[in-house]
Amino acid sequence: MRVRRLGWAGLEMEAGGERLVIDYVRDLTPLFTGWRPGEGLTVPSGKAAAALVTHLHRDHTDAAALADVLTPGAPVLRPAPGHGDDVDNVTTLLAERELVLHELAPEVVDAWAAREVGPFRVTAVPAVDGLGDPQLNWVVEADGQRVFHGGDTMFHGYWWLVARRFSPFDAVFLPANGAVVDAPHLQPPSPLPAALDPRQAAAAAEILDARYAVPIHYETEQPDKIPGYVEVSDPEKEFRTHAGRRARVLAVGEWLDLAG
Repeated sequence: MRVRRLGWAGLEMEAGGERLVIDYVRDLTPLFTGWRPGEGLTVPSGKAAAALVTHLHRDHTDAAALADVLTPGAPVLRPAPGHGDDVDNVTTLLAERELVLHELAPEVVDAWAAREVGPFRVTAVPAVDGLGDPQLNWVVEADGQRVFHGGDTMFHGYWWLVARRFSPFDAVFLPANGAVVDAPHLQPPSPLPAALDPRQAAAAAEILDARYAVPIHYETEQPDKIPGYVEVSDPEKEFRTHAGRRARVLAVGEWLDLAG
């Protein structure tokens, strides 16, 4: 199995001549107004048989991008919609509408449920979203290798359950920007990270017994200040420090061949 970093939290995975994508996005400007369109992102190398999304924030679910890359009728495996009213779900409403607009084939998957997609076996595992929206993380297995994708989860107590069922991992892809969020609908704001910071990501990689630990969900070339969204200043450097020998930093567009 090979894995390619597509930028932000996006991955492309290839095995047996087929591919799937996880959290693939092409345009982040609906969420991050200071983001330069196309910067720090790349496109998959071919059509995908399925898309996995960790949650319905617009920087993780881009229906227009998925419509272009998926084969006809390919499933979009996703967590359940949020509970409550439109205020509770304000950060997921846009992606929900776009999935309908682009006539994709979303399929809600519960935590610990597994699906077979060509040569891939994918399992949804629990995660905790920093804004309180439903989130899953994904375990993907193919060719005798196993990969974990962490979306933008916070640190939580499910790591050990995931490790007991699936470790060791050949590679884990973990958010590392430690974003502190001040959102209008979440007041008073939390001063704590809404996604793993580099030290927490390294701790999760150790619990999961990862051969390679790869930081995602950061972009060093984007504007330093996005209103209401403050990141760790140098996620790559801090992650290398904390993750040690496990750390493997991938450039956007770079492949990691797990059979090597």
